Amino acid sequence: MSLFRTKNLDHMVAQSRAAGGLKKVLGPVDLVLMGIGAIVGTGIFVLTGTGALTAGPALTLSFVIAALACAFAALCYAEFASTVPVAGSIYTYTYATLGELAAWMIGWDLLLEYGLATSAVSVGWSGYFQSLIGGFGLRLPAELTAAPGAVPGVRTLLNLPALLIMLALTAMLSWGVRESARVNSVMVAIKIAVILLFIAVGARHVEPANWRPFMPFGMGGTMSAAALVFFAFIGFDAVTSAAEEVKRPERDLPIGIIGSLAVCAVLYVVVSAVMTGIVPFRRFAGVDHPVSLALQFAREDWVAGFVDLGAILGMTTVILVMTYGQTRVIFAMSRDGLLPARLSTLHPRLGTPFFATWVVGLVFGLIAALVPLDVLAELINIGTLAAFCLVSVAVLVLRKRRPDLPRAFRCPGVPAVPVLAILFCVALMTFLGRTTWIAFGVWLAIGLAVYFGYSRRNAVLRPDRPDRV
Repeated sequence: MSLFRTKNLDHMVAQSRAAGGLKKVLGPVDLVLMGIGAIVGTGIFVLTGTGALTAGPALTLSFVIAALACAFAALCYAEFASTVPVAGSIYTYTYATLGELAAWMIGWDLLLEYGLATSAVSVGWSGYFQSLIGGFGLRLPAELTAAPGAVPGVRTLLNLPALLIMLALTAMLSWGVRESARVNSVMVAIKIAVILLFIAVGARHVEPANWRPFMPFGMGGTMSAAALVFFAFIGFDAVTSAAEEVKRPERDLPIGIIGSLAVCAVLYVVVSAVMTGIVPFRRFAGVDHPVSLALQFAREDWVAGFVDLGAILGMTTVILVMTYGQTRVIFAMSRDGLLPARLSTLHPRLGTPFFATWVVGLVFGLIAALVPLDVLAELINIGTLAAFCLVSVAVLVLRKRRPDLPRAFRCPGVPAVPVLAILFCVALMTFLGRTTWIAFGVWLAIGLAVYFGYSRRNAVLRPDRPDRV
């Protein structure tokens, strides 16, 4: 039964409010901008082209379906985040409801999701950065432009820009969350302005004939695209990782979660409609800069440079917020004894998990520099969908076990909304490839080995645990 031991909710809340913990410096605007910073990036600047090839003009519907799956899950997240404002996101919520083994597995899953997301986006950032400096006649040596084997016929050793951006943002996060939030807010404001500029300019060149037929590949193609572009919405859950650093989490966390998701859903639908209205969707084949292509097609080249800047800033904020989210999950797991104690130590002056932040930055920076990341979008998606399913289950369990628990925000329509979140997420998971399922299974098997080899006997909840390492 030790596999199903749960943490005491009242103790968790008291622990989060105790002196000497993480600094409470974030407000609702910070959280909304943090959510937008994590969501708007590779999805809107890269995946819109891939999604258009799968769904055609019905890509707008694919974004709506993916947004609905996220919206149902977001309401469940908002209830938990406002009720249990503790670092760790869904890992912490699962530990309080479904037990230690389930919590460990979802925490292990989040390490994969957040970590590989930062690596994948760093590689995309590197591509846009090299394109931008190329416009000024600057070129990096070919050996430093990509991971080994990433470019057929070209000898490459490492992706230096991807490594450097990871290290730069790691340094920023280790310095302090307040400073990181300020930088994120500035970059988010610029990239939203760039997206609005694209919409305003591109809308003048929309040809409604390009939207016909609207659904050339049927509902199957639309759902497949929804499973792919779901990656574009990943990030709002990272807001919950900031729970212990929010001034008024009961009010501010639901605003941050739901507000950021709503803004991004509207932007994605409008941008995809404008893109497919300007360019016949088959023209996006082999294109990794679909937004720029649409502007070139419309002969609005003067905006393309702004789009490149927006893409770089967009990806920068995604890396920043996802790295932040991962360090807070690791912090929570270490504090519970499931990971080594060193990972939950705070810097005496900065008040940040300094060591854990640099471990994350170095490990996933090297992955971005040395590993070609061709199939990461699907692998990240399956991990996130699994997490969304669990948080929905956890809301149902907590409503049953602790109906008396004060809830600043209550998910509406329980049990219908959590059940719909589960159904939407499972439906999207069925459209992911066989290789993705195999890779996900291997990662979870490794997680089980780590749990039974280390975490179970070192858990804080084990009364007779040995001296922890």
